[in-house]
Amino acid sequence: MQPTFVLVHGAFANSFSFAPLQAELGLLGHRSVAVDLPGHGFGAGYPRAYQAPQDLEGLATAPGPIKGVTLADNAAHLIGILERAKENGPVILVSHSRGGVTATAAANARPDLIDRIVYVAAWCPVDLTVGDYYAEPEMATVDAASLGLAMAGNPAELGLLRVNFRTSDPDALAAFKAAFLADGTDEELLTFLNTFQPDENLDVGTRDDRALAATWGRVPRTYVRLADDASLPLSLQDRLIREGDALTPDNPYDVRTLEGSHLKWLIDPAPAARVLGELAALTPR
Repeated sequence: MQPTFVLVHGAFANSFSFAPLQAELGLLGHRSVAVDLPGHGFGAGYPRAYQAPQDLEGLATAPGPIKGVTLADNAAHLIGILERAKENGPVILVSHSRGGVTATAAANARPDLIDRIVYVAAWCPVDLTVGDYYAEPEMATVDAASLGLAMAGNPAELGLLRVNFRTSDPDALAAFKAAFLADGTDEELLTFLNTFQPDENLDVGTRDDRALAATWGRVPRTYVRLADDASLPLSLQDRLIREGDALTPDNPYDVRTLEGSHLKWLIDPAPAARVLGELAALTPR
């Protein structure tokens, strides 16, 4: 039976991010499903103040429907999709960036639904929480202040994270490019930013949501390193791999490496599709 790839997006993203990858996978003969987590995709909120001409004061205070969405909500939604996909055969769960937190939570709860879990420069907390990793040396090169130039409103007051991806501030755009797509063109960056949604939920999990050896640790896993990633640096990716291997030494990561930045693999998906195809061939049917 042919495996189904279930694709989980990162922060501020949605299923639309995976369209080029899904096209490439389809042309290689593979079946895939791109997930929209709660409050994402056509369930996202776009305040009228976000439209042109923008009302920046209104954008800073407008409510958003993703407020109150939790990691548990994301995991439950993903598990429902995995249950349906599993009815048709093996499932390969692929996550990117912050989507790895949701994938890990789903694997902690229902490892029986996943035949392989793949992290593409994605978070898989083992020793620390996501927030705590940001204080570690591996994240010292991430310029959070510059990325915050496009932040809109106070997260504590809004109950969500809001970023103005439609900003024309050259410094903010330069920070986005350096962090996410330094190896892409300005036009590619603007196109990708316009697929993002302005709001993201606040919950990235607690110590209780770290990978569990007894469940998550049973699932065969692959980590696809992005060699030129500036927002999830290679040193942090390697640390997550080491910590996962130490947690379950009898089931270590299968490690692959792709050249490119945090988003380049989604814009130029052929190399990633080939790697995923190789993993499909390794999956029992």
